Amino acid sequence: MVWHAEKSGKRGRPETFSDAAIRTCLTLNVLFGLPIRQTVGLVESLIQMAGVDTPVPDFSTFCRRQARLAVQIPYRASGQPLNLLIDSIGIKFRSDGEWLARRHGTSRRRQWRKLHFAMDAGTGDVSALEFTCSRQGDSPLLPELLSQIPPDKPIDTVTADGAYDTRRCHEPIIERGADAIISIRRNGRAWKADCPGAIARNEVLRATRHLGRALWKKWARYHVRSRLEPRMSCLKRFGERIMPRDPDRQTAEIHIRMAIMNTFTALGRAEIKAVA
Repeated sequence: MVWHAEKSGKRGRPETFSDAAIRTCLTLNVLFGLPIRQTVGLVESLIQMAGVDTPVPDFSTFCRRQARLAVQIPYRASGQPLNLLIDSIGIKFRSDGEWLARRHGTSRRRQWRKLHFAMDAGTGDVSALEFTCSRQGDSPLLPELLSQIPPDKPIDTVTADGAYDTRRCHEPIIERGADAIISIRRNGRAWKADCPGAIARNEVLRATRHLGRALWKKWARYHVRSRLEPRMSCLKRFGERIMPRDPDRQTAEIHIRMAIMNTFTALGRAEIKAVA
């Protein structure tokens, strides 16, 4: 790892630590659930044990660099068309304790943000994510998630619940050459067949009415969505809420969480091969 930052050639004081150094400190911070000052002390101890004479980012540097840190989430390529599972989950960042909430009720200070993500059903890795405010709906973010998938990677299916049963979701899925496995809403009606997305959605509605909702879900393998629940549980294992209050720092912490989850999935997931 390059610990010290390279000269950028721009005017002003250059950075002392590289992005990789800040990312490593932030990974230890999220992985062990430590405050920032304790994370700084942990990194100092590790460097002393390694016998390396190098400085460590202090509290102010850590907070300042975290707000503009770009985190690349690693994920494995299965070599096959992707089967994406899409959902969202809420993450708290400002709230009262459980005791106060039960005794006095929730207050106006209870706030949270929403994490929208797409997971590859084959590898279990999170391939795309968006971190938005709590007022943001689910369906407008599906095109943004699909745009994060490289155009040269084929997508076979996109599975989501009834919240994504909108035109803005079906049309981008058809444009990527994928099949939409989206549950029709209880009060769903046929759309005007004026675009390929509406035609494909009407076919799903016709199949649901003909086979029944339960049989259609089994035939379309809609219940593969249950693989999203372990991912959400793993995300909450890092903490029920995120510590930073600044939106940019919150986004960096969420990206670090996802990077750790994908790394653990790659290390602990069995590879099954057919034996002749």
